[in-house]
Amino acid sequence: MMLSTLKVVLPAALTFFIGFFITPFFANIFYKHRMWKKKPRTESEITTDDFTRVHNTKGELSTPRTGGMIIWVSVLLTLFLIWLLSMVFPNAMTEKFNFLSRNQTLVPLVALVVGALIGLADDLLQIFGKSAYAEDKIVYRRVKVGAIMLLGLSIGSWFYFKLGMHAIHVPFDGSLDLGILFIPIFVIVMLAAFSTSVIDGIDGLSGGVLASIFAAYAVIAFVNNQIDIAAFSAAIAGGTLAFLWFNVPPARFYMGETGMLALTVTLSVIAFLTNSVLLLPVIAFPLVLTSLSDIIQMISYRYFGKRRVFKVAPLHHHFEAIGWSKEKVVMRYWIIALVSVIIGTILVLVS
Repeated sequence: MMLSTLKVVLPAALTFFIGFFITPFFANIFYKHRMWKKKPRTESEITTDDFTRVHNTKGELSTPRTGGMIIWVSVLLTLFLIWLLSMVFPNAMTEKFNFLSRNQTLVPLVALVVGALIGLADDLLQIFGKSAYAEDKIVYRRVKVGAIMLLGLSIGSWFYFKLGMHAIHVPFDGSLDLGILFIPIFVIVMLAAFSTSVIDGIDGLSGGVLASIFAAYAVIAFVNNQIDIAAFSAAIAGGTLAFLWFNVPPARFYMGETGMLALTVTLSVIAFLTNSVLLLPVIAFPLVLTSLSDIIQMISYRYFGKRRVFKVAPLHHHFEAIGWSKEKVVMRYWIIALVSVIIGTILVLVS
């Protein structure tokens, strides 16, 4: 038990310190190459005074948007260093701490890397792109959604055909066999997780929320005796905290799509591997709330006479619009995130 606990805690601490120490190197690159948007959102998107007031246009045009690289690079370095140690000094101890395994962490690792690269391509197009794609037009968004669907289809098919997974756990009621429908359900969950990337809108918001969620999954996986997944989740939490250290106001960089896509698609994979996908909305409640507010706003505006349910969507910007300071919004989101992961974790463990 002691070694298993240390196997989870060590990657979290190591990833945090690696992320902390590599940040100056990456920050220098971000600023040297001016890796931020070169122009604000198009005027057609700025439809209200509230929108203009709460969106930090100045920050968008002077703050790098690829800070999520700090998270996934530090996770990969941690995983590599521990794996290398087990190869160079093979013994029971070093092999115990190696959390790269085919049956537990290989698939979420692939999801992390592929999601990160798709997101990085998105960020670079918006930073350096000269075409309409750089303006985040509808066609471009569809291409991005298509890439996520393809990733979800590939991983879902791997789960179904290679790992024999075709059922999901229903809390307090056993399991539900989905058969081949497992694959489209997996794709839907991944798309839903991806939609929550809109939470990356205020300094410190996404980092604090996501760190608590991955910490919760480290606990869930540990109790399930999925120690490698627990270590991997803890490493992501540690890397996210390193990012958060530099993302608190005033942010030195934003997470960007390379961070949000990497984390959200990985989150969906870990939720399936830990048999907790139906409780993911509870554990990740702030993400769900944020994404849902955006959906409600779009539906209301398009189909109900351009009416707005919220002053500005997503929800965190609505709170800004009604007078909350950015710090108050972030702190209260963190509190909600903490309560959500505690409740969700308890429900997973007792069900």
